[in-house]
Amino acid sequence: MVKAYLNNFISLRQLLCAAGMVALVTACASNPTGGANFVLMSESTEIEKGRELHQEMLNQNQVYNDAELVAYVNRIGQKMAAISHRPELEYVFTVIDSPDINAFALPGGFVYVNRGLLTYLNSEAQLAAVLGHEIGHITARHAVRQQTAARSANAASIALIFATGVDLRETTSLISGALISGYGRDMELEADSLGAEYLYKAGYDPNAMVEVIEVLKNHEDFMKRTSNRTAVAYHGLFASHPRNDTRLQEVVGKAGTLSAQQVVQKDPAEFRSQMTGLIVGPSPQNAAGGEQRNRYYQSLLNYTLIFPEGWLKEETTTTVTGLSADGGSRLKVEAQRLQNAKDPRLFIRENLGIEDLQRSEALNQFGLSGFTGINPGSGERVAVLYYGPRAFILTGSAGEGSSDDQILESIRSFRPIQRNETLFANPVSLSYIQADGRIKYADLATQTRLPEHQEEMLRLLNGDYPFGEPKAGQWVKIAN
Repeated sequence: MVKAYLNNFISLRQLLCAAGMVALVTACASNPTGGANFVLMSESTEIEKGRELHQEMLNQNQVYNDAELVAYVNRIGQKMAAISHRPELEYVFTVIDSPDINAFALPGGFVYVNRGLLTYLNSEAQLAAVLGHEIGHITARHAVRQQTAARSANAASIALIFATGVDLRETTSLISGALISGYGRDMELEADSLGAEYLYKAGYDPNAMVEVIEVLKNHEDFMKRTSNRTAVAYHGLFASHPRNDTRLQEVVGKAGTLSAQQVVQKDPAEFRSQMTGLIVGPSPQNAAGGEQRNRYYQSLLNYTLIFPEGWLKEETTTTVTGLSADGGSRLKVEAQRLQNAKDPRLFIRENLGIEDLQRSEALNQFGLSGFTGINPGSGERVAVLYYGPRAFILTGSAGEGSSDDQILESIRSFRPIQRNETLFANPVSLSYIQADGRIKYADLATQTRLPEHQEEMLRLLNGDYPFGEPKAGQWVKIAN
């Protein structure tokens, strides 16, 4: 019995070893950054998978609505990618409309940076450092190597179970987890090393990589102290990089040191210009959930409504018009002062001069009363809603690709702005002032619209946390 078991075990081990050798020969691929790595995915599959995941990312996350800033980030990213180890990839750089301090990369050339991280950066070199770090993850094929590590660990688990007859799944899952999380530290350092190398080649000071880590660590310290919780980690950097990390200093130092003449002379005014207007905290675009994705806020008249997905908006001080991408469908909102109380149906007839509405119905929504129907003369849908001392008149028409049901759905979404939506209606954004040497962060804190911990938040935004003060001539971010 024992002899038979041992023979079976030896045969199985030989089979596994032979299979392993074949897999090793076919899957050991050259790493573009140097050396060889055991991977289970071809480059073409890596790129294809990246495209699929990129589409999922766009479906699940709102892209920040600032074409100039997005183009600026793309320009810096493409500059870094061109001197990387994989310049032939088609790189795509996306700014995600999220207040979280994060950036990440998908296999095949897709890089994402949250606007929340951008608000804490203070130079183009720091932005290039973030993008270079993410490009490093792509050029070193970290996602592919991590996927291979996970699959290899699972395969080892199955082999052990078959070979010994013992259920070791719990044990090997721990081994698997340790293996993959162990890669985290090494991969992050490798990405830092590659990012620093790309900074050097592009003419940026490689030490910008260390500056970014300091920004992240300061934010982590602030979050722990003020809210007794850990900040949302920049894909593990908080865990993998202690403050004053000697290994980080070493890998960045290897990139080299640029003389003052070698450093690319960038006008810091361009960076400030691109960051001016950047939203801090919540924004109207990602207010709360999917149905909010195209919600419009009018802070002066204190109302909000949802336009159909993909529609654009044209505003004046007191009106807004939603337009489909082709311009064939529209919904306009305007307001009139109510001179006297009358039924909304009568307002449409007497004030707007529209009689015999078709498909008409009363509106009662969010404490507001109104009336709507189709104008027989123009074929447009018209609605009136009473809100405070005003009558809000909504007029819409559905062209090709839209329907009257969409227009009516938008009309029914019209409501007052709620108290907890104040920042969505009038979001806080960045601007700059030049310090005169006398002003302190305590002074600026009394003027900011940041909701809490104003003085410390201003220090964080300007890289002066925890005790720094503005220096004479320094351009200081304020948030109003």
